[in-house]
Amino acid sequence: MRSPDDFDDVTGQDTGMRERPAVFIGVVAEITRVHPQTLRHYERIGLVTPGRSRGNVRLYSQEDIERVRLIQRLTHELGVNLAGVEVILNMRETHERQRQESERREQRLGDRHQLEIERLQAEIDRLRAALRRLVG
Repeated sequence: MRSPDDFDDVTGQDTGMRERPAVFIGVVAEITRVHPQTLRHYERIGLVTPGRSRGNVRLYSQEDIERVRLIQRLTHELGVNLAGVEVILNMRETHERQRQESERREQRLGDRHQLEIERLQAEIDRLRAALRRLVG
């Protein structure tokens, strides 16, 4: 059963569909115009890792489908071989992880900076109050 957390509060759309495996290999083959055997080969060599149902049926997520499309663009349009595709995909994933870590670090620094500003403002307020007591 789906929980309310599975849906966006504003749009009501399913928030996990990009990651949630839900599409059968035949449908992916049709959508991407890639033979199912090619999809199995991509899985065998580790370029795509579809989820599996309880019955061990391959289930692809929207992200998996986008990855297959990228593989197709790299191989057909740019002439990259599958070994090169693997390198490119690994580099993209590494870059994405580094970008996310950088954003987290930036957020932590921003949070610390904000806390320091609040601490200093409280100290200024305390000193102003003490000065008013002395002068006033």
